[in-house]
Amino acid sequence: MIPQGLAGLETQLWLWMIAMIRPGAAFIAAPVFGAPQVPLQLRAVVALAIGVPALANTPFVLPVDGVVSIAGFLLVAGEVMAGLALGFSVQIGFSAALVAGEVIGNAMGLGFAAMMDPASGAPTPALSQFLSLMAIFLFLGTGGHLQLAAIIVESYRALPPGEAWLGAKSIQGLVLFGGDLFAAGLAIALPVGFAIILVQLVMAMLARSAPQMNIFSVGLPATLMAGLVLIAIAAPVMADGVTAALARGLAEARQLALGR
Repeated sequence: MIPQGLAGLETQLWLWMIAMIRPGAAFIAAPVFGAPQVPLQLRAVVALAIGVPALANTPFVLPVDGVVSIAGFLLVAGEVMAGLALGFSVQIGFSAALVAGEVIGNAMGLGFAAMMDPASGAPTPALSQFLSLMAIFLFLGTGGHLQLAAIIVESYRALPPGEAWLGAKSIQGLVLFGGDLFAAGLAIALPVGFAIILVQLVMAMLARSAPQMNIFSVGLPATLMAGLVLIAIAAPVMADGVTAALARGLAEARQLALGR
């Protein structure tokens, strides 16, 4: 016989599990939270701290047949899809910095230089690593992690558990927003990338006018030096572009949270 004080323990545990699903799925796909260096226990605690108050303010009743049923499976699947969509939309804005680093690195001739990215655990170009760290600092410095938590809490109003299926319009908006990733990355890389292309054109004209000059031994150091100087000069402008891309990702996540 179950003691009277533990009569509702199983129901409470199921509620806690459901409350953790949406924030946990969002943190898996979102930047910073989804990094391999973030312990799984920390993600679970933060997801529980966000999901429990949000679920408490939302009218919700467990399926009659329990969570281990078809209705429970649909409930969990909807929560996972909603959380992944919220986190992935922020990740798209964050990835604009990686695209910009790829463009600038290839223009400078550093496409072969790769470093281990702590956020993804995969080797990425050195400049992509630099801009990725810049994006992390800007994301945390502007309170992006707090805004993401607030967006997850707001999503329970328009998308309560059991009705968290995104509509075709919301999915289409997320797909179209993914296309803006390349435009945002090129906008961040434009100040430096365009100037490096001009440097390469000048080196090409020099090689044409003086064929005896070894363009490879002169052009690569000149391009690298010009790229480093231009990055130092254009760093504030690039930071503004990264901040704008992160803001657009959070705005897209907010639209999904509102069911639009």
